[in-house]
Order: sequence, then C-alpha cells, then structure tokens
Amino acid sequence: MDLRQVIRNIPDFPKPGINFKDITPVMENPEAYRQALEEMTQLLDGTEYDKLAAIESRGFIFGGPMAVEQDKGMVLFRKAGKLPAKTRQVTYDLEYGTATLEVHVDALNAGDRVIIVDDLLATGGTALASAKLVREAGAQVAGFLFMVELEFLGAAALLQKEGPVFSLVKYS
Repeated sequence: MDLRQVIRNIPDFPKPGINFKDITPVMENPEAYRQALEEMTQLLDGTEYDKLAAIESRGFIFGGPMAVEQDKGMVLFRKAGKLPAKTRQVTYDLEYGTATLEVHVDALNAGDRVIIVDDLLATGGTALASAKLVREAGAQVAGFLFMVELEFLGAAALLQKEGPVFSLVKYS
C-alpha cells in the first residue's frame, strides 16, 4: 500500500499557506498502521539500540508498539509537568515562543543507545531538544525515526550531526 495515498493533506491548517500532513487515517486503517510500523522497524535494520524514546504525543503512537515488538524499553519525552517523578528538562525555541520537554531522570542510563521517535520531522527543534536530553543522561543518540519527513525544510541535515535520520515517507 502507498502510505502517501493514506496520509491526508489539509490545506491552510493550522494557518494559511501550510499544507498539513494528517497521519490519523493511517491509524484508522489497521493494514496501513501495521505496514507503517513494520516498515519503520525495517528502517532500523542494522542499527544497534537499547531504547526507543518517543516524543509526546504522536511519537507514542509508533514508539510503543515498536518497543514491544522489538523487546526494547520505551522512554517518554513529555511536555512540562506531565511526568510524576523527578525529571530532567530542556527548554527550546519554537517558531513563536518556547516549549519545554521532560524525561524522568531514571529513564535513560549512561551508555544507552537511543532511537528518538516522532511522527513527523518538520524544523527539527523538538528532535534536537530530545537529543540534548539523551546526551545529558550520558546516553547516545543512535538515530532519529519519523513516519513523515518534510524534506524541503532541511531539518535532517541538522539532526545528522547528532545521529542518522530515518524517515518512511518523504515530501520534497
């Protein structure tokens, strides 16, 4: 199945000029969802890693099932104030303002090799912030994994300084 045909394009969302890539139809279709998970897992063939770190919230959609299937731990990168135990956090710039990501301080160990997972790579700011959280724990970024990459924004070049970038569906 061509996942590009399942992903819905929403013009002018969330603001005029943006062509939003809506992945919800992929999850609504069990065959497409299964295919996306299998093909994303295949992208990691030959990459050694210990844990998947999924970015809130849509990264959880892919990270959870993949972690179970691969018998790997899954770490949650969440928005500030959402995790109950002691956290490590990073604040980073967005196009209009700032955001903060947190991870439990005991979720990553020194030496862990971590794949950072999210649904879509646009400008890369959240993924870079996640990489900083990984490094601060003494762990290593083993790579970044996305279902969709907006290649025309050029974020993969920034992320490749941290680790390899794997993307299933690319829009140039």
